[in-house]
Amino acid sequence: MNEPLRGEYKVPGGKLVAVDVRIADELLADVRVSGDFFLDPDEALDVIDRSLTGLSTHTRVTELAAAVDAGLAAARQDGTLPGPVTMAGFDSKAIAVAVRRALGHSTGWGDHTFSYLDPGPLDPAMHCALDEVLGRELAAGRRGPTFRFWEWENPAVVIGSFQSLRNEVDEEAAGEYGVQVVRRISGGGAMFMEAGNCITFSLIVPETLVDGMSYEESYAFLDGWVLAALEEVGVKARYAGLNDIASDAGKIAGAAQKRFIGGAVLHHVTMAYDIDADKMLQVLRIGREKLSDKGTKSANKRVDPVRSQTQLPRAEVMASFLATFRRQYTVVDDALTEAELAQAADLVQTKFSTPEWTARVP
Repeated sequence: MNEPLRGEYKVPGGKLVAVDVRIADELLADVRVSGDFFLDPDEALDVIDRSLTGLSTHTRVTELAAAVDAGLAAARQDGTLPGPVTMAGFDSKAIAVAVRRALGHSTGWGDHTFSYLDPGPLDPAMHCALDEVLGRELAAGRRGPTFRFWEWENPAVVIGSFQSLRNEVDEEAAGEYGVQVVRRISGGGAMFMEAGNCITFSLIVPETLVDGMSYEESYAFLDGWVLAALEEVGVKARYAGLNDIASDAGKIAGAAQKRFIGGAVLHHVTMAYDIDADKMLQVLRIGREKLSDKGTKSANKRVDPVRSQTQLPRAEVMASFLATFRRQYTVVDDALTEAELAQAADLVQTKFSTPEWTARVP
């Protein structure tokens, strides 16, 4: 029989799960689950191993987890297990992810080298176009995972892919203040962006990194380093809801995602640094329903900027964030290619600056 394959998965806030497995005729064989987790009764470990043995190497995370759960339930029913099963620090889904990693279908942060891109200040529409280009390039296998901050000079509102333009933006006020309106390819809410008033980054990763995760799980997983970075600058933050990052003082940031056919994920975050809440409220139409859902009557009370919580210059906060990212992951400095810049410039002209795209949801 062939050499065993090994996969490991560290449960966020939990324990390490490891799986050693051999492959026979595209089926799982000789499965051995191990780790620093807690499991009771002891006999449950053998049941878990048997539950996975014989499954196809193409079995998805949800199906692998279901097989473990079904095996444990059957063993309790037939008396193989003497009592209820306690799994502490891990669960059947964690085992499934470790199996997928052993098979090469799922990857961890340590399996990738990230390119850090710093193209300097760009038009907000160009940033949106680059997100699409870099996502396509990764999905096509022509580029690896990337990380970059946005820098820009002209003020803008960047609305989510599915938001109604007229419901979100007061175009008269936007025109009065010279605020550009751009629609991005990811979902989520509107971003009010003036030079220096927020911190925005884009992270483009292979889908294997979030294999088997729900959208909600993938948001928190991809922003785990952000919480550590915020703590480095003195902000104790947490995930709140589907895609918000908040501290006790209020909302700090919102995240958005886009999945590309071919296996790439665009994940980006906009964090308020020193926002002009009065101007934002004139340009953005923030509905009562949204505000009431957040438990507040005023939008400027929803957001507490990073500047007020850290008392640090924006550049220093961003440098600290990048340092945290570099410490946690393998990062190399890189640059956009001429072909990528040309593709993005073309998309600005043919898509992101056109009324057809910007008002595609009127």
